[in-house]
Amino acid sequence: MTKKNMEMMVGLFVVLGIAALVFIALKAANLGSFGDNGGYLLQARFDNIGSLKARAPVRSAGVTVGRVKSIRLDPKTYQGLVTMEIQHGVEFPRDSSAKILTAGLLGDQYVGLEAGGDEKNLAPNDTVTQTQSAVVLENLISQFLFNKAADAGTTAAPAPVQQPAPAGAKK
Repeated sequence: MTKKNMEMMVGLFVVLGIAALVFIALKAANLGSFGDNGGYLLQARFDNIGSLKARAPVRSAGVTVGRVKSIRLDPKTYQGLVTMEIQHGVEFPRDSSAKILTAGLLGDQYVGLEAGGDEKNLAPNDTVTQTQSAVVLENLISQFLFNKAADAGTTAAPAPVQQPAPAGAKK
């Protein structure tokens, strides 16, 4: 092999390595696709979105069917308004529900869509009305501790109360 051929092979190897690193970085950041997927938009309102982020997956039965496009605060209801882009060909009945779920114990959050039983489907730009907000771990812990403290306060035997003696009674 000549020196020129060896340099070409090394250069090709370096370019392939850089391309692989860029690919892995884009996949890790959920930016795997550059173009518009051409899906349709759905919206959902949540009281608490937890740590849900734009580009988070939208899943149904464990299958990714879309992505969260944007998250903003509705100035009228003070709820989180989540806009989701759903792939073409995937349709959900009108009475479907949306939940903010966590992948694993402390993993990333995503939107889970559960199909309902209505005959009519959600149209583009419709709003999913049945929603369940994110479960915040800190709220669960404080509820647990508060309930334990309340239970401890009610299980202790109350101290006997002495009634005052009537005015004419002997001591």
